[in-house]
Amino acid sequence: MAAELVEVAFKGNRTGIYSNPVGINLKTGDYVIVEAERGEDAGVVIALGRVVTLKELEEEPPRLMRLATPEDVNKIRTNRQEEEAAFDVCKEKIARHNLNMKLVDVEYQFDRNKLTFYFTSDQRVDFRQLVRDLAAKYRTRIELRQIGVRDEAKRIGGYGTCGYKLCCNTFMREFETITTQYAREQLLPMNPSKLSGVCGRLKCCLAFEKVFYVSELEKYPEIDETVKTPLGEGVVDKIDIFHGIIYVRYPNDDMEKFTLKELQPDEA
Repeated sequence: MAAELVEVAFKGNRTGIYSNPVGINLKTGDYVIVEAERGEDAGVVIALGRVVTLKELEEEPPRLMRLATPEDVNKIRTNRQEEEAAFDVCKEKIARHNLNMKLVDVEYQFDRNKLTFYFTSDQRVDFRQLVRDLAAKYRTRIELRQIGVRDEAKRIGGYGTCGYKLCCNTFMREFETITTQYAREQLLPMNPSKLSGVCGRLKCCLAFEKVFYVSELEKYPEIDETVKTPLGEGVVDKIDIFHGIIYVRYPNDDMEKFTLKELQPDEA
């Protein structure tokens, strides 16, 4: 049975959910042509069936129109090549107009009815003349879209300090607001260079284990809390939840480690 809803990915990890009114039999990895604003766009199926129906939709999804033909796939490749040339042209015009903006990516809509230029900037940019120049050259609808640094990392990709590809460029579909409280709740040192990702913002992965840390730390005394131990009273210096160890510092500055069971239950 054909899936009623399908999730499709486009260039730069842009995704969308589409209805499948004609009941086309699909599988992940298929190239498809979908309904877009004032025309058609092309992307790759990344999810279908129940996993898509569980997602909340704010409005009626646009339609998936058909499977892409070999000619369509060739057109997609041609668009990608011409986007690279358009990137160089736009970058040169940005310099000529002396605009304070960093060009990130360029994307043609499949039917070439729209050409989108993605950029970042730390201030408001008057790019009206730039749009006119680009429209005169490409004879299509031009859109300049300002994005944040996290979206920039998502579009161009890269590798994190862990050595793996960026989460936002592989499996993440939406960004979560990350604050320094996430790091505090996981007892991480407040070192900006360690906590920041390649985008310069707090790492998205700080959210992945937050719930685990919060639930586990409820079993332990708080940092700087006074506890009773077999060797006397001391202050909790640090906690290792993975090994179940509590490090206690005594008034003479000696440090000892205990398991949770070794501390008195009413103080643990």
